[in-house]
Amino acid sequence: MKIYTKTGDLGETSLFSGERIPKCDARVRAYGDVDELNCFLGMAVLRVSVEGNRELLRKTQHRLFNLGADLATTYKKNLKERIHETAVREMEAAIDAMDARIPELRTFILPGGTEGAVWLHLCRAVCRRAERSVVHLQTESQINPLAVVFLNRLSDLLFMMARFENFSTGVPDSTWGK
Repeated sequence: MKIYTKTGDLGETSLFSGERIPKCDARVRAYGDVDELNCFLGMAVLRVSVEGNRELLRKTQHRLFNLGADLATTYKKNLKERIHETAVREMEAAIDAMDARIPELRTFILPGGTEGAVWLHLCRAVCRRAERSVVHLQTESQINPLAVVFLNRLSDLLFMMARFENFSTGVPDSTWGK
């Protein structure tokens, strides 16, 4: 299989469902932002020191690929939703488990601490951008209703993972001071 097809040379791309749309379409932007987030998670996997975080990130990468597939298929032709409530519940359970082990958050924190924590904060910010793109797409098209919920919870999880990464290595969070 050739890596280049030349079918996108005029600024269009094909969706999984067969339609051709402009590469500047909100749908392409949304799944492109999800793909970018997945790339950043790949870097975070290399930088985190907590093994549980590493495994959770790898699992999340697979789920983000599934989300991208959901977004790259028009809802009418999407016979199968790939992101499910189970993924959201698992992220909530992971958040709760980490939250129970670290000190209560009493102030805003800045991205900082360990290199792994900083990468997780960066992933969180990219996740929020992807979420905004998916919310925008949702105003134009019907999509898997759990897409926004998944990304919203994922940004919470990435924030908690960054805090847990710092806590587990004995590095304090960087607090915001006015």
